[in-house]
Amino acid sequence: QVQLVESGGGLVQAGGSLRLSCGASGRTFSSYVMGWFRQAPGKEREFVASISRNGFSTRYADSVKGRFTISRDNAKNTVYLQMNSLNAEDTAVYYCAGRYSPSISTTGLQYDYWGQGTQVTVSS
Repeated sequence: QVQLVESGGGLVQAGGSLRLSCGASGRTFSSYVMGWFRQAPGKEREFVASISRNGFSTRYADSVKGRFTISRDNAKNTVYLQMNSLNAEDTAVYYCAGRYSPSISTTGLQYDYWGQGTQVTVSS
């Protein structure tokens, strides 16, 4: 069992930056592929970024590529999402998720554990 807790969300002006963190309980964090997803009001949840177990491989949604960076610190059981050049379309609840698998996935259904989410609001 893994419990995930996101933090770092908030209100930011367009063009600004935020860094989200997701802390995980348990001793097997390095066994999980980690991902970030988001859900805007009235929209379906969408993939944002994912990172391999060792942090060497990453994948991004086209909409955030070049602006967002996912990283992880296995010693701290934490995954991060650095978000730069934010715009109003990035407004959403952001969720981190863990997948007990060696393979990165962009599909939410393939993730086993989810955090409660953190709100990111970008004002234009």
